[in-house]
Amino acid sequence: MTIRYTFGGDEFIFVEISEDMSLDAFFRGTAITRELTRRNIPGVSEICPANASYQVRYDPDVIAPDTLLALLKDIEAQVGEADLDIATRIIEVPVLYNDPWTHETLMRFRERHQDPDSTDLEYAARINGMPDVDAFIAAHSGSPWFVSMVGFVAGLPFMFQMVERERQLQVPKYLRPRTDTPKLTIGHGGCFGCIYSVRGAGGYQMFGVTPAPIFDPTQRLDYLRDFMVFFQPGDIVKFKPIDRDAYDEAVAAVDAGTFSLRVRPVTFSLADFRRDPDAYNRSLVEVLDAN
Repeated sequence: MTIRYTFGGDEFIFVEISEDMSLDAFFRGTAITRELTRRNIPGVSEICPANASYQVRYDPDVIAPDTLLALLKDIEAQVGEADLDIATRIIEVPVLYNDPWTHETLMRFRERHQDPDSTDLEYAARINGMPDVDAFIAAHSGSPWFVSMVGFVAGLPFMFQMVERERQLQVPKYLRPRTDTPKLTIGHGGCFGCIYSVRGAGGYQMFGVTPAPIFDPTQRLDYLRDFMVFFQPGDIVKFKPIDRDAYDEAVAAVDAGTFSLRVRPVTFSLADFRRDPDAYNRSLVEVLDAN
């Protein structure tokens, strides 16, 4: 894995960990950016991690570009291949799969889809070798997901599925983007999952909706009181399938300002995950079930 460094104007360094987006590239970038944050370097004002890259904003009057570049390469050499322990949190996100709103939307845009005669879930199940939609939903919700970056629109998390590369669900984006996507849609494009934080255009396949707001400038709900954007890179998400009654009940709680997400602190160990991903994922989920 060869890291490429590029200067952006006189205030930015863009660092590409790998051209191939993968959990390994994400973990390596996370280790580097967390160590850079820990060092609190004068002149470094912003550190923005992404799926397989990161960008650093700096003040060239405080730290010279070549000095910062040498520092980043030094951190790469020291921690880039090291085992990674992350103090983070696991979040249970309820999902109404195969909901009526994404279904109505996807039917309006079938001419932009690879398979106009099936739904997004049916298509995703078929190309991943699943016998039916229920099996695909079980695979989608059966393992946790790592939030690798937040962006595109305010509060939208991009997520890697925490399984071996050959087991990751793969579904291409629409042939042409839609002009509409319901708010809080659970989407998927390539190997990435996401949650559309607001209504708008989009090209990811649509699998369901969550009742849980993840971006709210008014910060009405308890888990959004600290910041209007809920997700952070490094968060771990566990999707929980729910039925329509549970969804409606959750929406009513959101409207009343009483809805809350199940969020628990965890320490993620890359070494333990690599040793046995399935067993380690079960131990993470048990943290939610034990409280």
